[in-house]
Amino acid sequence: MNPLLEKFNGLTIALSKGRILDETLPLLAAAGIVPTIDPHKSRKLILPTQSPNVRLLILRATDVPTFVEQGAADIGIAGRDVLIEAGSKSLYEILDLHIARCRLMVAYPESFSEDVSSTLKPLKVATKFERITRHYFAERGRQVQVVKLYGSMELAPLVGLADCIVDVVDTGKTLAAHGLRPTELIMDVSSRLIVNPGILRMKWRQINPIVEAMRHAVKLRKNELSKRENHVDTAS
Repeated sequence: MNPLLEKFNGLTIALSKGRILDETLPLLAAAGIVPTIDPHKSRKLILPTQSPNVRLLILRATDVPTFVEQGAADIGIAGRDVLIEAGSKSLYEILDLHIARCRLMVAYPESFSEDVSSTLKPLKVATKFERITRHYFAERGRQVQVVKLYGSMELAPLVGLADCIVDVVDTGKTLAAHGLRPTELIMDVSSRLIVNPGILRMKWRQINPIVEAMRHAVKLRKNELSKRENHVDTAS
């Protein structure tokens, strides 16, 4: 029988691909969880670890909340933006990992301006964060027409597909290269450790030591970053 089809009774942790994965691995290592296969070199999406009772799932960021909510994974790590967009009310954010930090912002072309008459028409917004975008503009009494995209958001205003975009911003260099200016902050984003409350109750003895080890690792990382920042300030 294919070992991947056998029932796994240990702990399954769902991780997002990309930057979140890179910054999560050291925190997991602090909890004694190290993949036995390099996730950057393997195409496998289920990775065993040095702990025989723990395995990792490598997923698209938007799929992590679903896997945890449906019980296919016991723990997950996803950005706060993804969690809010998913709209799940049955997930518990057990720890802010303070990694993959960025901002979710509204960005307009440098040449964009609105007069009184134009505000009567829906603002066309390109984004993959449809729920968050509608809520943000509704709170401000602004009608929007959402253009759902999953990538290359910066192109939308350039080709007349949208008036502006809502997207995550790190350095802002990509926006600047396309003549866009982030002007409105929707939220600060960091990655969270999430769990299904029902599974947390059932597997508390397995999950709690991992959470506490990661909590300690996060604290050490924050202290180290703070020391570096203070050193830079002192040197300057």
